[in-house]
Amino acid sequence: MKKIGMLTDLVRSIFKEPVTECYPIEKRPPVEAFRGMIHWDPELCTGCGLCVKDCPAEAIELITIDKEAKRFVFRVHVDRCTFCGQCAYSCRFECIHMDNGEWELAELGRDDFTVLYGRPEDVDRIEKESNPDRFAEFA
Repeated sequence: MKKIGMLTDLVRSIFKEPVTECYPIEKRPPVEAFRGMIHWDPELCTGCGLCVKDCPAEAIELITIDKEAKRFVFRVHVDRCTFCGQCAYSCRFECIHMDNGEWELAELGRDDFTVLYGRPEDVDRIEKESNPDRFAEFA
């Protein structure tokens, strides 16, 4: 009896198309509710820090440069992030969102997993303060 069932499965599978996808060549769009890379809008942020407090992986840092002028740098450690979406959920001003189109995040080095958001001059200043050896060779 088992051989007949196996024979019918074999005949049925001969006439079916393969299910295998050619992934890197043919990419399927992600699901709408998929949580990908974190993005931050500095214009909407007030610096309340709820995103930092609510992040269970401690993957977010909010560096205050000038609170009255609303100048902040938002540092995300992507290698720590669990993509739970708690930061976007707890943000009262909706300045954090998760991009469902950016999810292929493989890199060769760990330094590439630290992402800084903010004004370009503020980001450059924070990068120079946190990595002085990296910029010493150019001076």
